[in-house]
Amino acid sequence: MFENLTEKLDAVFKKLRGRGILDEDNVKAAMKDIRMALLEADVNFRVTKDFIEDVSQRAIGRPVLDSVTPGQQIVKIVHDRLVELMGTERSQLNISNRFPAPVMLVGLQGCGKTTTAAKLALHLKNQGHRVSLVSVDVYRPAAIEQLKILGEKIGAHVYDSQGQNDPVKICVGAIEDGKANGFDTLIIDTAGRLHIDDELMDELKRIKDAVNPSEVLFVADAMTGQDAVSVAETFDALLNIQGVVLTKMDGDARGGAALSLKKVTGKPVKFIGMGEKTDALEVFHPERMASRILGMGDILTLVEKAQTTIDEKAAQELERKIRKDSFTLNDLKKQMAQIRKMGSLQDILGMIPGLGKIKALKNATPDEHELVKITAIIDSMTEKERINYKIINGQRRKRIARGSGTTVQDVNKVLKNYIEMRKMMKKLTKGGMKSMMRGNLPFK
Repeated sequence: MFENLTEKLDAVFKKLRGRGILDEDNVKAAMKDIRMALLEADVNFRVTKDFIEDVSQRAIGRPVLDSVTPGQQIVKIVHDRLVELMGTERSQLNISNRFPAPVMLVGLQGCGKTTTAAKLALHLKNQGHRVSLVSVDVYRPAAIEQLKILGEKIGAHVYDSQGQNDPVKICVGAIEDGKANGFDTLIIDTAGRLHIDDELMDELKRIKDAVNPSEVLFVADAMTGQDAVSVAETFDALLNIQGVVLTKMDGDARGGAALSLKKVTGKPVKFIGMGEKTDALEVFHPERMASRILGMGDILTLVEKAQTTIDEKAAQELERKIRKDSFTLNDLKKQMAQIRKMGSLQDILGMIPGLGKIKALKNATPDEHELVKITAIIDSMTEKERINYKIINGQRRKRIARGSGTTVQDVNKVLKNYIEMRKMMKKLTKGGMKSMMRGNLPFK
């Protein structure tokens, strides 16, 4: 997410860091590079033009503070302007006092509405809401079945609309069912099309008139870039949407739609989808997103993810083991399971200030398939081997490789990385974090 833009902006700021003062010439040169970076990230042309003009006005003629470098001052100006561009503060989901309060998801076919419906249901369930789901996509029976399967997976009620052909009647029935069963929120997964047509929009308007939703959320595929922005404009003109959910953000290295939507449509991005799993939905925080774009990390989101996935007692036990230098391969396996619950490893790296930029660290990070392989290797060890890695000799390594369907080289790599990890943890317990933050990372 935003990887290309982050790298290009970082290159611009590096050029400015060596400057003694900010003058009109070096600001203009920086703005030219930033303009190109934004356009290559598929940010709307008008949005880019206004952004560059505004940042230039704020930067040129401003005295450089004694406590910061010119590069840092430009970073601050760009950061503040990015926050304003994306909406200043996060926009709350409006769940009215009606029971159940309907939340209507709209968008083109293939944008991820059905998966988003389940993700949103899980998000609201975790906040204490009683949520019901309904699919009104009568043209694609697989959509109804898909929502039913996802509903079972997250433990949410799904209104059975099988055999019914009128989307409006299905919605009315789902609302009555919600009232009867005490649900406070009803998420409506509507039908989509490959492109906007009068029949689709008429159906959506009839549903909206019938249920009077608390929220109409436009679901957009972030990878379609500016197409998502123009389609959002059309949906907003016809349905008056209250916000946007951007899906597949984890697969979009450009991110132009996220930077353009609020400015072009006037409607905020409320959530972003960061993967296929049902818990891969994040509340959109403009300030945190601006920090991610500028490579500053996003510690608050990382902490929130950790709080929802990591058991406090297990964390205390891990800390005790690290301090006593008794971190075993069993502990490594447990920690990998916890990390996988938190989401993409690359995404987690990007939330830690400075680490997302370190190429050596990126290359050292295993992908999801690598984690599966590591787990298989550890599972192939005996309990004694997991507790005391020093007894794993050549013969044992061959046996572990055969048992896990891997190679001896794979086993050697896991053990080497595990030993390096133990060394790094030992440094951390002795106050090594300050040294790491100064850039002395244990990666070659």
